[in-house]
Amino acid sequence: MFTIYVYVLDTLADWELGHVAAELNSGRFFRAGAPRVSLKTVGPSGEPVRTMGGLTIVPDCRVSDVAVSETSVLLLPGANTWNDPRHGAVLEKAGELLRAGGAVCAICGATAALAGLGLLDGRAHTSNGAGFLEMVSPAYQGQRFYRDEPSVADGNLITAGSAGALLWAKQIIGRLGVFEAGTLEAWYDYFRTGEAGHFFTLMGTLPPEHGN
Repeated sequence: MFTIYVYVLDTLADWELGHVAAELNSGRFFRAGAPRVSLKTVGPSGEPVRTMGGLTIVPDCRVSDVAVSETSVLLLPGANTWNDPRHGAVLEKAGELLRAGGAVCAICGATAALAGLGLLDGRAHTSNGAGFLEMVSPAYQGQRFYRDEPSVADGNLITAGSAGALLWAKQIIGRLGVFEAGTLEAWYDYFRTGEAGHFFTLMGTLPPEHGN
């Protein structure tokens, strides 16, 4: 079973988590026999946080509860508050997970937080455009590994810029192997283009019991 830990913090960018959290939590397009997935929100404390969209989230657990395991996945969304020292604990946990083979998936401002700790210095990664990480994370030394793409997967590290949430979700889902390959491609094509043909292709990839 995979445990998906979604880090929640004040000013969290709601849209960046929409696709990946909904699909992993609902399992609506999972393949037959897919591994089970448990999704938990994690906060810097047990206190509620307020997202950029004005939603209130009460964390399910704290950073100390995150299991360091190959079956753990840590999602780090963008926010305007990543420079708050309270987030140091989850960044340390991210480093532990990367070393242990767990997945760390960061988008937008969270990539800058990882860059500040040197966690992007030796892996292919992306962010909000060339020059962004140097601007906001003076300690960053990973320029030669930067890729100017919406989302980049390098082993158990998956990073994205603020406009790369859909591809980021695809790469995370693909790493977990919970969709059939054809389902994942059709899912991505439909949400990327909005073309109805891809929707019908998507539905055609699902096992017969899906509609029961």
